[in-house]
Amino acid sequence: MPADWTIPTVLAVVFVATLIRSAFGFGEALIAVPLLALLIPVEVAAPLAVLVSITVAAVIVAQDWRKVHLGSAGWLVLSTLFGIPLGLWLLTAAPETIVKAVLAVVIIGFSVYCLASRDLLELKDDGLAWAFGFVAGFLGGAYGMNGPPLVIYGTLRRWSAEHFRATLQGYFLPASLVGMAGYWLAGLWVPTVTRYYLLSLPVVIAAIFLGRIVNQRLKRERFIVYVHVGLVMVGATLLFQSLWK
Repeated sequence: MPADWTIPTVLAVVFVATLIRSAFGFGEALIAVPLLALLIPVEVAAPLAVLVSITVAAVIVAQDWRKVHLGSAGWLVLSTLFGIPLGLWLLTAAPETIVKAVLAVVIIGFSVYCLASRDLLELKDDGLAWAFGFVAGFLGGAYGMNGPPLVIYGTLRRWSAEHFRATLQGYFLPASLVGMAGYWLAGLWVPTVTRYYLLSLPVVIAAIFLGRIVNQRLKRERFIVYVHVGLVMVGATLLFQSLWK
């Protein structure tokens, strides 16, 4: 009987996704659910990814709570709650391919501009945090893509790598808890999800601590480059998805 490589492969995917999330504060969405869905049913993969997200955010916030910009995180979370219903409406009312293509072009255009320009825009305070949080909730409700507006906001605020990582987790922790509550109410938090999560926990913890080491060694200039390269990859993935359909 051939060996079943499902569990080791799932653990490898979770490890890499968590390492990226821990090092940069975002980006695991490019890896976790798409690859896990090739190995296990998507109704198992999605809740598993959210449970891992909660764990990563909780550990990072516990480690580095002093580096969380509480005001920014608070405004982002609060305004996200108002954006989610509009995103859910968009999910049923607008062509997904067009919305994803427009979003992809905006993300790629912004990141290419930031990589090419030396005179970047800067937000001095949290006056526009509500707008970025609202758009994050809007995109999260529609396509589960909260991350890009938050990442753009963090770069415009000129946060250091450590503050960037910690503050984003201050946002993702409550957002992921709400998402997991939704999966539970929908009956998707089943024993299989819990089993994969418990098996993944050792590699998740190891990746969190390894990612923290990587994050602390990144200089701000190099970190910003990596962040925008990651955003270009997110945009390219969205564009591919829109054209593929």
